Amino acid sequence: MTTETNTSTSSCCGTGGSCGSGTTSDVQIQGAGATTTVYKVSGMTCGHCEGAVSQEISALDGVTAVQAVAETGELTVTSAAPLDEEAVRAAVDEAGYELVGRA
Repeated sequence: MTTETNTSTSSCCGTGGSCGSGTTSDVQIQGAGATTTVYKVSGMTCGHCEGAVSQEISALDGVTAVQAVAETGELTVTSAAPLDEEAVRAAVDEAGYELVGRA
């Protein structure tokens, strides 16, 4: 039996983003919000990465929709009111990636 170990610290999927799906990850929760902000996130390489970031961001109070795109590194967040950027940074960090800033 052969066991492979992923030792990469920059991505959930190893060097080169080997599990990349080429798709985006959308999470939508209860209707449209009043504020849409686009952020840049580094380290996302595939659909799994997009899902991890989307899941953490969607847990923030007031978030109504999230779209993460690994290919561009963009994270689009719609919320009922403007979000605290430090809360967004903490959520992205919790997912294992780095918030670069607003796009």
